[in-house]
Amino acid sequence: MSETTTIDRSTAPDPAGRKFGLTDSAVKRIARLRELEGNPKLMMRVSVIGGGCSGFQYVFDFDETINDDDHIFEKNEISVLVDDTSLDLLDGAELDFKEDLVGQYFQVSNPNASSACGCGTSFSIA
Repeated sequence: MSETTTIDRSTAPDPAGRKFGLTDSAVKRIARLRELEGNPKLMMRVSVIGGGCSGFQYVFDFDETINDDDHIFEKNEISVLVDDTSLDLLDGAELDFKEDLVGQYFQVSNPNASSACGCGTSFSIA
């Protein structure tokens, strides 16, 4: 298995075969944050909303609820939820966790983004 291989455990498999990857670094950080929250049922939710300086922005949250339109991507017992609308914009993307001089942060490498703002939190689609 490659570093970003995930399994889609959605209750309704995606007929389009859309994918969302997780790096080992992201999985480790999500596991640590879940541990700090003291709730092993928490899942990371990655969604896209309108806003930011480029048109769309990423939102990261923890959630215990799986909605009807959610896709569940799992790696090493860590689950990430992506709603169907967000997955249209995140198809083929990969969630990573970075630690550098700027700080610690989740970063999405999104092949669908045609441009991103300087801070890296918003993007546009061509």
